[in-house]
Amino acid sequence: MKTFQVGNYEIGSGKLTLLAGPCVIESKELCLEIAGVLKELCAKRGINYIFKSSFDKANRSSADSFRGMGMDAGLEVLKCVKETYGLPVVTDVHESCQVAKVAEVADLLQIPAFLCRQTDLLHACATSGRPVNIKKGQFMAPEDMAGVLGKMRGAAGVMLTDRGTSFGYHNLVVDMRGIATMRAFCVPVCFDATHSVQLPGGLGKCSGGQRQFVAPLARAAAAVGIDALFMEVHPDPEKALSDGANSLNYKDAERVLDEVLAIHETVSRFQ
Repeated sequence: MKTFQVGNYEIGSGKLTLLAGPCVIESKELCLEIAGVLKELCAKRGINYIFKSSFDKANRSSADSFRGMGMDAGLEVLKCVKETYGLPVVTDVHESCQVAKVAEVADLLQIPAFLCRQTDLLHACATSGRPVNIKKGQFMAPEDMAGVLGKMRGAAGVMLTDRGTSFGYHNLVVDMRGIATMRAFCVPVCFDATHSVQLPGGLGKCSGGQRQFVAPLARAAAAVGIDALFMEVHPDPEKALSDGANSLNYKDAERVLDEVLAIHETVSRFQ
């Protein structure tokens, strides 16, 4: 695949792109706050910024966990973010029947890692007219994502994202060779720095996380060569309603952006 447009941005052309926001849409006010902060951080650094949040987290560890506002209310929040800040937005789709409606608002569709081999969902996204970000399944070898890519014929654009690979119970590891492997047959590629430090189901009724490793893994990915960086950001991660254990606050997100950008600008000269 090749570079593609998301809003006014050309993804994969050498300029770093950030996909970031709260894991799940908790409220319109929170999304507007986070989008405003991250837009300013990225504008100062010349980074493309796409706001990300999910209207539904369909794979929570517990039936009692907060899933989101639902598709209709969530899309209204994403639309408000777009109109307020002039930002493109990305959100997850979980079923093929959701794709057409979500594509009316989202500039970039995202397929969660657990669903990356779902052929009907992939086909629906490929024919939506929107580019698609596909997260590599935690159970997938990076080279096997070529088969996933083969299901996306006719898509407006495809980006593959590495978010770690299952390693025993409640643990993920990141094999940096995977980024290079996927980039050999797909440009652009993205690294999900916060989900990669997740401990799936590690807290029993919810996933844990080791956010202290976000920065070193993000730096390593930038050194290997990425086009985009994915991060979950929240003003108070300890109070986040989803994935708080691996989310970053504003200060830490800014630090990671600076470190990744410095490495990205050096490495991009050799690609």
